[in-house]
Amino acid sequence: MDMGHSDPLTQGKTGKVTMPSIISIVGKSNSGKTTLIEKLVPELKGRGHRIGVIKHAHHGFDMDHEGKDSWRHKMAGADTVIVAAPDGLAVMKTGGCDSLDKLTPFLNDVDLVITEGFKKGRYPKIEIVRAARTRQPLCRNDNTLFALVTDTDLDLGVSRFELEDITSLADLIEHRFL
Repeated sequence: MDMGHSDPLTQGKTGKVTMPSIISIVGKSNSGKTTLIEKLVPELKGRGHRIGVIKHAHHGFDMDHEGKDSWRHKMAGADTVIVAAPDGLAVMKTGGCDSLDKLTPFLNDVDLVITEGFKKGRYPKIEIVRAARTRQPLCRNDNTLFALVTDTDLDLGVSRFELEDITSLADLIEHRFL
C-alpha cells in the first residue's frame, strides 16, 4: 500500500484537502428543484465530474426504520451511526445540522456539491421559477443569484435558461465552478 499517494480529487497541489465548489438550487415548494437536479447530475457526470448532492430538509426525517440495527444504535444514544455496505455508505449524526459549512467535509471527494434548498445560504444560487407555481422569485435581491431557470419572461439580470435547457445550464456551471 502506497501511503505517500495522494488522491487528486481531495488534495490540491499544496497537499491540503480542497473543498468542492458549492451551488444551491432554490425555488418555491414544488417548483421543480429535484427534477432540475435529476437532470443536471447525469449531464455533469457525463462530462467527467464527480457530483455530490445535499438536500435541505425543513422537517425531521428518518433514514432508517424502527427495529433495524442502525435505528436501535441511534435510539441507544450513539452520536454517530454509520451503515457501511459494499454498494453504499450512510452516516447519521444526532443534533441535526443546517449549515453547509459543517456538511462539506463529508463531500471532499467530489468536484461540485449541488444543494437543494439553503435559500438563505451564502453560496451561489440558481433559482427555478415556474409560472404554474409563482411569478415572484425568492432571490430577487440576492447577490449570490447567478442563474434563473424559468418558463416565464422574468429578467433578474442574471443568466436565464428555459426549463429543459440543461446543456446550456451545465455549460455555465462547468465554466464558472469546475
